[in-house]
Amino acid sequence: MTAVNVSVIYYSATGNLHAMALAAAEGAEKAGANVRLRKVRELAPPEAIESVPAWARHLRDTAHVEEAALDDLSWADAVLFGTPTRFGNVSSQLKAFIDTTGGLWQSGALADKVVSAFTASGTAHGGQESTILALSNTFYHWGGIIVPPGYTDPVQFRTGNPYGTSHVSGVGGSAGGPTEVVLQAARHQAARVTRTAAALKAGRAA
Repeated sequence: MTAVNVSVIYYSATGNLHAMALAAAEGAEKAGANVRLRKVRELAPPEAIESVPAWARHLRDTAHVEEAALDDLSWADAVLFGTPTRFGNVSSQLKAFIDTTGGLWQSGALADKVVSAFTASGTAHGGQESTILALSNTFYHWGGIIVPPGYTDPVQFRTGNPYGTSHVSGVGGSAGGPTEVVLQAARHQAARVTRTAAALKAGRAA
C-alpha cells in the first residue's frame, strides 16, 4: 500500500478525547501510515482548569504531547480531528487552531486532503452528530475529502454513529473513559481514513 502521512489532531480536557486519539493513531499506524499525534493549545484560564481536578491532572499528564502546528496539516495526506462537544459545537480550543489555517486554505494546501472527525459528550444526546457536522463545514471550505466510518465494520453497529466515533462520558455512558468498543471504532475509522488516503495517493501517482 502507498505510504501516507496521517495527523491526529485533538483537544481533550479530562482525557476522553486523548484516549480516542491514541486509538486512532494506533489504527492509522497499523494500516501503514506515518502518524503524528498532536494536541491543540489549551486556552482556558488556569483558575478554571484548577477548579476541575481531572482537567488539571490531564493537562499535567499530557504535557509531553506536542502541540499542533500548521506544518502538521501541510505534512499530512489525511487528518483526523477530535473534539468534545461544547453545546453541540466544536471546542473553542480546536476552533482557535482551525482559525489559523487561512493561509494554507488560500494557497490551496488543504484541498483534497482526506479528513474525518470524532467526538465525546457528557450525555447520550449531547450534540455528538452536530459537532461532527460543524467540523464538516470547515472541511467543505477546505475542499477536503470527508471519510466517515459509516457502517463499514461490525463495531459500527455497536457504537451506532456513522458520522464519527463518539463516546458518552456522563449519564448513560462510561464515566471511566471510552470503552474498548469505542476505542475499536476509533481504530477502524482511522484505518479506513488511511486506506482511502493511500488509494487516492496511488491513483494520483498513476
